[in-house]
Amino acid sequence: MSAQAVKRSLVTGVALGSAVVFAALGNVPSQAAPRTVLAAPAIKHVVWVVDENHSYDTIIGVAKDAYINSLATTYGSASNAWGITHPSVPNYLGLVSGLQLKSLPTTDCTKCTQGGPDLFTQGESWRSYEETMPTPCDRVASANGLYVPKHNPPLYFRDVPAATCKANDLPYTSLTTDLKNHTLPAFSFIAPNQNDNMHNTGNLAGQTWLKANLPALLTSTEFTSGSLVIFILWDEGSPTGEVAGTDCTTSTSTSCHVPLLVLSHWTRGVNYTGKLTHYSVLKATEDLLGLPELGQAKTAASLTAAFGL
Repeated sequence: MSAQAVKRSLVTGVALGSAVVFAALGNVPSQAAPRTVLAAPAIKHVVWVVDENHSYDTIIGVAKDAYINSLATTYGSASNAWGITHPSVPNYLGLVSGLQLKSLPTTDCTKCTQGGPDLFTQGESWRSYEETMPTPCDRVASANGLYVPKHNPPLYFRDVPAATCKANDLPYTSLTTDLKNHTLPAFSFIAPNQNDNMHNTGNLAGQTWLKANLPALLTSTEFTSGSLVIFILWDEGSPTGEVAGTDCTTSTSTSCHVPLLVLSHWTRGVNYTGKLTHYSVLKATEDLLGLPELGQAKTAASLTAAFGL
């Protein structure tokens, strides 16, 4: 029986069916009538929402970010979470592959590629939902500059076939259809556009987007049944003090210290202070979906138990 099942219920089944439940009064056992015991559902869907360029102390505890902070206090927040490096692209690529710093790009390159493996080729169903992307698997920025390929990690990996990218790397509007039809994949990567990810317009625009878009996920059958977990994370911290190539997994710079929210049916009012990194999010995703841990995820700190997953 998994630790997840043990934590959620005093009486936990491993499958549907009848079971005989014994209660103890002192040292005298008494037999209750047979009844159906349902196993706590496993996590079947992991969603990432990746925002941009804000340090922990510019979001958490800031009064104007009331909605984000309400999510943190209602569900879960990690107060000691760290990115991988600067600038953005190596964080996105390391997040989905576990590649260590020396194997990642050092710039926000748009034509550099990686060989994999990665979350897009581990065998689970997946989709990337990219806001304002004109067409599936689009490798060119939108005319208004709000969609940028550098925030679309499947484009970088050579092991993702072109046909697979076209089928799974979709405009954000496709998420509405998948939620309605209950066809949410095992892994979902959500990238708000350059206004809504806090890159161009700051906290309030990003918070407005989350407030408008998260309820569809939070009220979904998948979330309310306990089979969906949502990670909201920031690729890197605020630009002040940022030095390209910094190893943020060992740095103490505030530009490396990022917010990380964990939203699930099983997570209530958790403020976890143990040190985590982006690799911890990858580790949790792979562990929850039953996938092999890639690269640095193998040795990253685990977050699942702390957040009741």
